[in-house]
Amino acid sequence: MRDQTRDRANRGGLPPSLACVQDVSALAEQIEALLVDIDRAERDAAVAIAACHPGNRSGAINLIHYAELRSHDLRDLQGDLMDIGVSSLATTEANVRAKLYAARAALRALGGDPGPWDLQAVDDAIDQGDDLLFAHAEALLGPLPTGRSTRIMVTLPSEAADDPDLVRALVERGMDLARINCAHDDPGSWAAMARHVREASADAGRPVRVYMDLAGPKLRTGPIEPGPSVVRVRPVRDRLGRPVDPGRMWLTSAPDGQVPDGAVAVPVDADWVQRRAHGDVVTFTNTRDRAREYEVLEVATHGVLAACPRTSYLVPGMQLSVGDDHTSVGELPPVEQRLRLMTGDLLVLTRDLAPASPTAVPARIGCTLPEVFEAVRAGHRILFDDGEIEGVIDSAAPDQLVVRVVRTAPGGKRLGAEKGINLPDTDLPVQALTDADVAALPSVVRHADAVGLSFVRGPADVAHMRTLLAAHGGRDVGLVLKIETKQGFAELPEILLDAMAWPRVGVMIARGDLMTEIGWERMSEVPHQILSLCEAAHVPVIWATQVLESLAKRGLPSRAEILDAAEGERAECVMLNKGPHILEAVETLDGVLRRMRRVQRKSRSLLRRITSWSD
Repeated sequence: MRDQTRDRANRGGLPPSLACVQDVSALAEQIEALLVDIDRAERDAAVAIAACHPGNRSGAINLIHYAELRSHDLRDLQGDLMDIGVSSLATTEANVRAKLYAARAALRALGGDPGPWDLQAVDDAIDQGDDLLFAHAEALLGPLPTGRSTRIMVTLPSEAADDPDLVRALVERGMDLARINCAHDDPGSWAAMARHVREASADAGRPVRVYMDLAGPKLRTGPIEPGPSVVRVRPVRDRLGRPVDPGRMWLTSAPDGQVPDGAVAVPVDADWVQRRAHGDVVTFTNTRDRAREYEVLEVATHGVLAACPRTSYLVPGMQLSVGDDHTSVGELPPVEQRLRLMTGDLLVLTRDLAPASPTAVPARIGCTLPEVFEAVRAGHRILFDDGEIEGVIDSAAPDQLVVRVVRTAPGGKRLGAEKGINLPDTDLPVQALTDADVAALPSVVRHADAVGLSFVRGPADVAHMRTLLAAHGGRDVGLVLKIETKQGFAELPEILLDAMAWPRVGVMIARGDLMTEIGWERMSEVPHQILSLCEAAHVPVIWATQVLESLAKRGLPSRAEILDAAEGERAECVMLNKGPHILEAVETLDGVLRRMRRVQRKSRSLLRRITSWSD
């Protein structure tokens, strides 16, 4: 702006100070025009605002203001404002009108207007927006733990139904909300998990909320013919192929029980297991007619651990011996088979859910959602397995779709059964709530503090959920909208307005499906846009999908994961998925969020003193 002012002064012969006043006045007029626009948008939305719960109306008004503000391209205005030290409008979310008033007051003061300016009222209005978001988050997600400004939600594994000590350990390490995934287990297991959470919460002396997640419509690949019933036990080898750690078998009478790390479970007779001793040598002839000898390293009640430096294949009925003491291998699960797909291949997606043959040419596989075949059109994109395989519909018929694969990993990708399917260009005529979800609602109302509605695509999905929750007596249950589709993101302002008729409402950014639908390139901006819109609505957000996933599953995080976890500080809650190392993941996330609390508050960076640079 300084260069523009100098050019105008030189051309018009105006004194630089007068030219600057004119430019400041022009900027003030732009701010005034924005204030007119947000007031008009508020009047136009008066009916929707009036339908909101009284505690949410202030947020609904500010949501309308923010959506209107962001319908303008403000980049030039931002640059000019920053040049003269006035607010850049980059952090208007808490109270849009107050921020615009503050910018207008600053510009008028720079232009020579002596005021008076009621800046305290502006500051109070902005603080009120922050306070409302804080209160709404506490009502939905529970109080903040000491030393953190973001809560931690953990998905409970199935074993949590039978293991209260696991739930207690999660609470001790910092879990603030327990997520029960209603896509798995059953009402009895859900009830046991919720009971263990309540008990652990009471023991810890702090509230831990129960969040139950409805599965929503399952758009997945159908079954594939099973492979042979066989297990492979193999050693770990170095780069020269030499065994550095032997293959390990867990010969057990309880194959569904816990298996030692790195071992393969092989079911055998319980009495035979009881007769084993350390140092026994188990012999057999494997499927390749090769003799094998496994030495027993450990003996337990329901199994023995045996090791051998050579690869072995075992099938049901195979005889295992220790001297003259024999047993047979019990039933083994069949090997899971997959379809191998390369860029340029054709894949036929069928209404028929008969198990697919992995050798068919072209490859064929079923689709679990019949409505797809009426809705999809040629040219629509289709993605499988979290976007690992991308295709385009070549042709669409009532019972099958012909898909041309346009992108896979180099060397191709294997597509398995029950893998997710995304159709970002297709308007599917299905409701977010399935019959199974409706059947789960009595359990939700009985046990949950909040419930998650999956695959929200429009206000009608939310209205349907509100009606059913009320019919089941669930008015006290908080409602969380999972934004995981392209359509859901596009209609988010309208979705939020409808949801705000409910007393307690939040949003979960389900980044896995969302990334698949909108594309990798937009994942750097879209979650932050959702965060900003929800902050404007004073609606709390849960940051979800693959947070510290490598740590939870394999025990070691990547650098990118730590940075991603730190981004969660902008939300009111961060969700971790289950994994063998989930306790370590909770502790790590707790530490990251505690540090980030000192330098970040929502979209605002906090400039604490950096002592590392001091003498």
